[in-house]
Amino acid sequence: MIELILASIFTRGHVLLVGVPGLAKTLMVSSIARILDVGFKRIQFTPDLMPSTSPERMCWKSPRPADGHSVLFPARSSPTSSWPTRSNRTPPKTQAALLQAMQEREVTVGQDTMHLPDPFFVIATQNPIEQEGTYPLPEAQLDRFMFDIRVGYPSLDEEKKILLATTKGETPELKKVLSGKAIVNLQKLVTSVPVSEYTVDYVTRLVRATRPGDERSPQFIKDLVDYGAGPRAGQNLILGGKAMAAMDGRFSVSLDDVRKVAIPVLRHRISTNFQAQAEGQTTEASSSGS
Repeated sequence: MIELILASIFTRGHVLLVGVPGLAKTLMVSSIARILDVGFKRIQFTPDLMPSTSPERMCWKSPRPADGHSVLFPARSSPTSSWPTRSNRTPPKTQAALLQAMQEREVTVGQDTMHLPDPFFVIATQNPIEQEGTYPLPEAQLDRFMFDIRVGYPSLDEEKKILLATTKGETPELKKVLSGKAIVNLQKLVTSVPVSEYTVDYVTRLVRATRPGDERSPQFIKDLVDYGAGPRAGQNLILGGKAMAAMDGRFSVSLDDVRKVAIPVLRHRISTNFQAQAEGQTTEASSSGS
């Protein structure tokens, strides 16, 4: 999981973490932000979120928000004091604003467009069993995430270690291992890793095999899939392969590197039909079969 998150960061990608509550998804994200010495901002999308709700709790502390709109709040000192503009978290109906931040790496507040500083990346968390109070991400937004990572329950030994480590009342110290500038340099290094034409051909055929309308796709794809992955999946497969090769100290991408990232790249870009759901088939099964 951490390897995939780092792979996305080093290729300027974004990550979606899917798992039930209590698995320390947000803690992991904030810890990675501290280790990498980058800023950490959290946005909570709920249908009851309004600009006037709990402004002191909800307003951003940064002059360059990752997502939001301008709201005027009076200063604490006096009702007649100046009215500074702060950027508030958005309700779900403006959730599409996040697309601009993720794709163009800029935000528009009113008539002003601001570029987001590098490095910038989104790590979103989602609860697969409870949708009340939230809205599922639309397909167009899901496609902006490089990886869909499923966070499962810990093993028996891991859970014992978790219980022992978190009930002592001690806070572990995290050491900074990279700076923002170093991350930007690593991003340039990773994306420069060469990829062979043979690997590109493999990725192209793999992505096209997920599309039921393609003449070369397997029969089970034609029977069980509504729509497959688009070209962005191929881009992310190659970039993910480059990151895996670079982190392993190699200077070329192998097919194993591509296979290692195939399921987290493809699982949220394939939609199974009613027949697949009736048979208990999942997108992971479709991805593995391809």
